[in-house]
Amino acid sequence: MKGMISKAILSLAALIGVTPSPARSLLDYVGQCVPFARQASGIEIYGDAWTWWQQAAGKYPRGHTPRIGAVAVFQKTGRLPLGHVAVVSRVVEDRVLMLTHANWSVQNGERGHAEQDVTLFDVSPANDWSQVRVWFRDSDGLGSTTYPLAGFIYAKGRPARELTSDHPDYVGALIDAYVAR
Repeated sequence: MKGMISKAILSLAALIGVTPSPARSLLDYVGQCVPFARQASGIEIYGDAWTWWQQAAGKYPRGHTPRIGAVAVFQKTGRLPLGHVAVVSRVVEDRVLMLTHANWSVQNGERGHAEQDVTLFDVSPANDWSQVRVWFRDSDGLGSTTYPLAGFIYAKGRPARELTSDHPDYVGALIDAYVAR
């Protein structure tokens, strides 16, 4: 009995000295855009991405001005049959921002990976963020497709700390946007 207690104490001491491994980063995420946006923004909405705009009515403030931590809701289209959601990570200027999202570009031969500080360019005639173009890793530049944006859902809390990098490439975002016009 005494030997069993000693082994238990030694085992417990060994466990106490072991530090837990750090939590995985939000940027290690691989999956759909909806769970990623929910985790990154703290906005608790479920269902297909295109439904978020309507679901947010009365639950979360909504609008057409980008803010850090807000979720950009892409409407359903032929190319985006389920829509898309992404979280604003930086506002660069009136028509250019950066977003962090998942399941957009192909990385390591598969879709679903998270991408941080990706350029989003407002190409709407009224400068109201109703039509946008998104940086696309597959072509290493701003994509040629224009997507309709329902607007932005504003989070009530603080977004995930990994939403943006310490040194985002503002100049690159501006070049992506304005050279591709």
